[in-house]
Order: sequence, then C-alpha cells, then structure tokens
Amino acid sequence: MIIGKVSGAMHSTINHTFYDERKTLVVDKLNPDGSLTGDYLIAIDTVGAGAGETVLVIDEGNSARQIVKEDNAPIRSIIIGIIDEVYVKI
Repeated sequence: MIIGKVSGAMHSTINHTFYDERKTLVVDKLNPDGSLTGDYLIAIDTVGAGAGETVLVIDEGNSARQIVKEDNAPIRSIIIGIIDEVYVKI
C-alpha cells in the first residue's frame, strides 16, 4: 500500500468503457515523514477523495480488480481510503 496526496484529476476523451463514470486522480507518493518522493501514480477513486487529501492507495492490479469486482478490469491502482493522520514511531 502507498500513502499519497491527491494533486488533481485526470480526464480523457477516449478511454476503455471501464473508466466511464469513474473518477481518476493523480496521486503524488509520500515518504513516511510526509514529504513528496517525486513519483506519482494515476488511481481510480472509490472513496470520494479530492485535491489536497492524503489517501491510501493499492498499487497492485489483482487487488484493485477484486475491489471493483471485475475480473478483467484494466486497472492497477485504486484509492481505498482517506487518511486523517499519520503517526510514525521512531
């Protein structure tokens, strides 16, 4: 699982029908201390996340397909939660 911050939405005029009526978000990956890693991913939103929110992302296709309950869905990354607080014990 990945912790990230939503930086915006992605829109396309031509896409697979699976993506019709689904919100696709750009998520910047975060280090445990909350700083940006410089990497990002594109993920399907299942929780109503928006720009600026910290989210929990699964970046593994089979797990994502199980969540959307479609065995052949062309999906890899899916947002499964909005994070209120992160506590790192050192």
